[in-house]
Amino acid sequence: RLDAELERLLERVCRETGRTRSDVVREALRRQLMLLSFDQLRRQVLPFAEARGYLTDDDVIRDVS
Repeated sequence: RLDAELERLLERVCRETGRTRSDVVREALRRQLMLLSFDQLRRQVLPFAEARGYLTDDDVIRDVS
C-alpha cells in the first residue's frame, strides 16, 4: 500500500510519462533491488579492496581508467 503522498507522486509520474502504474512501479522495484544487490556486493568486497589500498571510488577509477 502507498501513503497519500507517494500515491500522488506516482500518479503524476504516470501522467507525465504516459506509462502505467504497473510499469513505473515494476521499474522502480527492479532498480531498487539492483541497488540493494550492488550495496551487498560492495560490502562483501570492501575488506579485500581496502587490503589492496582501494579506499575510495577515485582509487578504483584511477586504476581502471
